[in-house]
Amino acid sequence: MAIHPTAVIADDAKIAPDVEVGAYAIIGSQVEIGAGCTIGPHAVIHGPTRMGEGNRIFQFTSIGEGAQDHSYQGEPTKLEIGDRNIFREFVSVHRGTMKDRGITRIGSDNFLLAYSHIGHDCTVGNHCVLSTFVGLAGHVELDDWVNLSAYSGVHQFCKVGAHAFLANNTAATYDIPPYVTAEGRPAVPRIVNEIGLKRRGFTTEQVRNIRNAFRVLYRSGLKLAAAEEQLKLLAETQPEIQPMVDFFARSQRGIAR
Repeated sequence: MAIHPTAVIADDAKIAPDVEVGAYAIIGSQVEIGAGCTIGPHAVIHGPTRMGEGNRIFQFTSIGEGAQDHSYQGEPTKLEIGDRNIFREFVSVHRGTMKDRGITRIGSDNFLLAYSHIGHDCTVGNHCVLSTFVGLAGHVELDDWVNLSAYSGVHQFCKVGAHAFLANNTAATYDIPPYVTAEGRPAVPRIVNEIGLKRRGFTTEQVRNIRNAFRVLYRSGLKLAAAEEQLKLLAETQPEIQPMVDFFARSQRGIAR
């Protein structure tokens, strides 16, 4: 374990033997850090926080702080982080609140660029990218492979579906379905995220089917309920459409259209 002598570590913190901790870093009580993690100088990690393996925490990050919520009164809520995530400079991640599940969750292989923020009670999947100055308000859900461009933001209780892409300066105030590229303030779905899908191995036929589903949802003139029924029929023979159908069932704030 390579711990700088100026680092401050709570007696009950559980740190794997090979973790590196930089100068003036602070690791608080009830923090668990898995093997292969690197904690940069001046980083602060509060507990209860459990972090998996291979995470890189850069300098001046704030991980596991209490929620920015007037109702939060210091309850022992939690933060759970998976493996191989990158938290760049000045990233902040807050624990949950008792008025929700009491926990904030971040999956694995995510890349959080400088100054991005994940608020209380959020759930972030795997392989997501939060670019510089991205902000997630409380209770937000990001599915896998979501890409949020610089200065974009997601409103409280919104969901963003798998493989979706938000352009820079976009404000998502309603749920963004899977595969969609959205832009504007408020966010308006524009096209299918074809570049991202091809990079992740979707076939030409699958992309074509998703484009057709997008047209049903956004270009056909059908009301949302009728469009959903059409997509359910398509999903019977086109499995790549099923995530869109499942997403509609989870939506609570309403689908952006």
